[in-house]
Amino acid sequence: MDTKRLIARGISRNVLLLSLVSFANDASSEIIMPILPLFIVSLGGDELIIGLVSGIMESVSSLLKVVFGFVSDKLGKRKFLVLSGYSTSALFKLLLSLSTAWHHVVAFTALERVGKGIRTAPRDAIISESMPEERGKGFGIHRAFDTSGAVLGAILAFIFISIMGLAYNTVILIAAVLAFVSLVPFIWIRDVKGGENRKLEFIKGLKGTSRSLKIFLAIATIFSLANISFMFFLRRAQVIYSDDSMVLLLYIIFNISYAIFAYPFGILSDKIGRGRVLTTGYILFSLVCAGFVFSIQTQYITPLFALYGVVYAIIDGNQRAFVSDLSTEELRATSLGAFHTLIGLTALPAGVISGLLWTTISYQATFIYASLLSLIAGVMLTAYFARERNI
Repeated sequence: MDTKRLIARGISRNVLLLSLVSFANDASSEIIMPILPLFIVSLGGDELIIGLVSGIMESVSSLLKVVFGFVSDKLGKRKFLVLSGYSTSALFKLLLSLSTAWHHVVAFTALERVGKGIRTAPRDAIISESMPEERGKGFGIHRAFDTSGAVLGAILAFIFISIMGLAYNTVILIAAVLAFVSLVPFIWIRDVKGGENRKLEFIKGLKGTSRSLKIFLAIATIFSLANISFMFFLRRAQVIYSDDSMVLLLYIIFNISYAIFAYPFGILSDKIGRGRVLTTGYILFSLVCAGFVFSIQTQYITPLFALYGVVYAIIDGNQRAFVSDLSTEELRATSLGAFHTLIGLTALPAGVISGLLWTTISYQATFIYASLLSLIAGVMLTAYFARERNI
């Protein structure tokens, strides 16, 4: 993407620089992520372990997101926390490359997610405060860069595994080096101070959030229980194709779809409201999961992965933008941290439930669970926006 042209279009320099950080860091992460379930299986794990790893990864980071969101608000500073978070993740990616058993993967991926817990809420607050009048646009461009990095990472994973034949550990080591490279743009990022919140108290801060925000967080939490890890989608593709190369190609398709649509859907939500966009995303996810229940032939899997990417383009950035809309300036990072914590804490039970359903009943049970629960969340969100008159 042409950064000069984007600045001319009113995109904040901070947003662009953070987007570049996310581009490189996500390229690093997405070299690892599509091979992670394959790596776990190669080290003796099964679908239950895949669910456990995916759940722990998100839950560990989520326990920290609201805390460091609050710390960021209290200090009135963001940049140092964001840099610390990305640095921590890079270090534990390096250690992950040394794994020789699935137990090591559990430990190092959990510790790598500590970095995500530190950086996410302060980073989102910088984005929100850098483009206060066009938050959907700001988060949309960030997610577009982030996911473009994911496309690059998935392509590199395909090249390293399918063409060059590198070992999983070697590929993860290369990804760790790229994670350290992603820290370079921090040289030019300027801190964005929050409000004067040094007397802010944590519990009172959470209680001070609006009723509308609390209701939305409850609905988003229910959807998060349905939003099972992408590892299950990749594992299903691996079973259907019996070909790791095809799994990586499908993940590339998912990320290309995500990258193409993230920015347009961010702009769309600014223009027509978050309600229509988010509700569509929730219900579309339900349909995608239903598609995986009934799809046993290869020709249906590719369009389902493309549609899965559209779902994430609709939901990911716009949920964050809507939380920012509903929060006050002095509690913005705290509110974003609470959002990330609540939806992340559900990742562990969602992962374990999905893994148990898969191993004890069938893969269909996992996708039926996700489809029905996301449909319920979509109905609740429709009722919420109708009541709030935001659609």
